[in-house]
Amino acid sequence: MSAIVTLTFNPALDKSISIADLLPDKKLKCSPPVCEPGGGGINVARAIKKLGGEAKAVYLAGGDNGKMIEELMTKEAIDNHAIPIKRQTRENLVIADKANHKQYLFDMPGPSVSRREWEKCLNYIDQIPDVAYIIVSGSLPPGVPPGIFETIATIAGNKNAKLMVDTSGEALEVAVKAGVYLIKPNIGELASLAGKDKLEIESIGDIAREVIEKGKCEIVVVSMGRLGAMLVTKDLEISVIPPDLEVKSTVGAGDSMLAGIVLSLIQKKSLVDAVKYGVACGAAATLCAGTELCKKNDADLIYSKLLEKV
Repeated sequence: MSAIVTLTFNPALDKSISIADLLPDKKLKCSPPVCEPGGGGINVARAIKKLGGEAKAVYLAGGDNGKMIEELMTKEAIDNHAIPIKRQTRENLVIADKANHKQYLFDMPGPSVSRREWEKCLNYIDQIPDVAYIIVSGSLPPGVPPGIFETIATIAGNKNAKLMVDTSGEALEVAVKAGVYLIKPNIGELASLAGKDKLEIESIGDIAREVIEKGKCEIVVVSMGRLGAMLVTKDLEISVIPPDLEVKSTVGAGDSMLAGIVLSLIQKKSLVDAVKYGVACGAAATLCAGTELCKKNDADLIYSKLLEKV
């Protein structure tokens, strides 16, 4: 059994296409679509696999899209378990505009999920033995209440598993109050969590530490895009800045970062080195087009450069 379990309540079938030029009111010729399983926890599990690790992905899935996600996960040899739902799993669309060197992400709403369906998900997680880390990543679809994180925190506590959460809004607020080992907000999500409209870069460390002191959270890793990430604990504040890279896509970078962090921790790396590897994985993901996640060779090379920095 995998020591890492990921949980995705709102997965998606990600479709990526490219066009010569994005123009209105025209019939645009597209490249053949590339389909990949997506959604926070699913992406984390897939990235862990790409990095040479193992994780079990648990997710809600319905309709033909849900079946395709399950088939694609199995094809990638990822240990996965789909909890069936009645409604069709959403799909997202990524369009690369070659003429303007821009990318567009159309993020579709998820299907409504019944209480019985999401409770089956929790019951399944509760039955998994020997779990070291539970990662809940992504948004909550209609029908799944933010209070679900209270139950997940209890399950994690009963298993002596460390809970990592990457979500936003009320769900993130509940998670921090319920008890979580690590959260990975971006700057906007951290501002919202602190009840502020926006944050200045120089105040991020203080605000993250306030979140730790007021809630039941041990570690905050603030994702800052091209600026990398800031690791904040009760006694520590470190910024990890990746080298300048030619960015092709930022889709999946945050999930790749989280994958690198948890895999490093499983491998007994220090927290600082784990975050450095996470930043390297997130940066590596930006080198890939569409929804493709990080590649191990790229991540390892960037990580070696980060270790060289004093």
